[in-house]
Amino acid sequence: MPRFSVLDLSPVSEGGSAATSLSNTVALARHAEALGFTRYWLAEHHNMPGIASAATSVVIGQVLAHTDRIRVGAGGIMLPNHAPLVIAEQFGTLATMYPDRVDLGLGRAPGTDGRTAWALRRNMSQQDDFPRDVVELMGFLGDPAPDQPVRAFPGAGTRVPVYILGSSLYGAELAAQLGLPYAFASHFAPAALDSAVQVYRQHFKPSAVLDAPYFMLAVNVFGAEDEATGRYLKSSMQLGFARLRSGQPGPLPRPVDNIADHVDPAMLRMVDQALSVSVSGPVDSVHRGITELIDRYAPDEIIFNGQIHDHAARLRSFEIAAEAMGRIAEPQSKTRERTHT
Repeated sequence: MPRFSVLDLSPVSEGGSAATSLSNTVALARHAEALGFTRYWLAEHHNMPGIASAATSVVIGQVLAHTDRIRVGAGGIMLPNHAPLVIAEQFGTLATMYPDRVDLGLGRAPGTDGRTAWALRRNMSQQDDFPRDVVELMGFLGDPAPDQPVRAFPGAGTRVPVYILGSSLYGAELAAQLGLPYAFASHFAPAALDSAVQVYRQHFKPSAVLDAPYFMLAVNVFGAEDEATGRYLKSSMQLGFARLRSGQPGPLPRPVDNIADHVDPAMLRMVDQALSVSVSGPVDSVHRGITELIDRYAPDEIIFNGQIHDHAARLRSFEIAAEAMGRIAEPQSKTRERTHT
């Protein structure tokens, strides 16, 4: 059975606040740990009034401080926004404080609009330095050479696991060439999913990190007691995505009974395509949807995203996801039992 994890953007819901969102993130992380999720990742976005995880490493530290076992990391850090040394120091510090619990997912996109990207970096370059920066960052986290003039303190020797994130063939090819695990952003950009998985697996080169490909599939989950409630919960993310694509980002909207009454048909088709890698409804439906995705893509891990306005409903949705994954594990456990008897 694939491992299962959480991707959290610390959504700021309409009527809520960033403080409440960050508190909810800690609560959800503790809940996920109790439910058996493997890791809890937070994503870097900037100038987004509906996302409270902009200072990603700071939020990761808070989650680590309030959990005991679950791995915590970035899904991801948008590396073009930062100097590799700074990220090595940040995540090296986290790994020093919380050994063997920190992950570092790296993305190539800025995680924002052009003006905000300029504010972050100031000296934006047209040159693609992402592959070089990834290698440089991994070097800072590895064992330093005796004559290495610049080192990460803390950071050197921590070997924080690095993952490549992507929504196109670029990230798939880079992860394959470097022999790194690869997470695809299928929860909002699934168009190149099939091709990216194929490229990653076919071109993968074993490395000191991995002997074989390791693929993570991102899936939206809107678990609820019935189908109608699942659709109702999903409408918040549909509305929020439509507003983002219309140039009107804001807090995560309250859910609505009929999304078609609130979004133009052409926009709704685009939104539904973008969010097509989703499962919703009661545990039977979530189990069925996840099983179909596993059969099609054979992921090594599923990372669940859940943009749900109501915090209690969001907690319940991840409970349903965990229950569905448990059902998937049951036949495999029984098969192993029969094999050993």
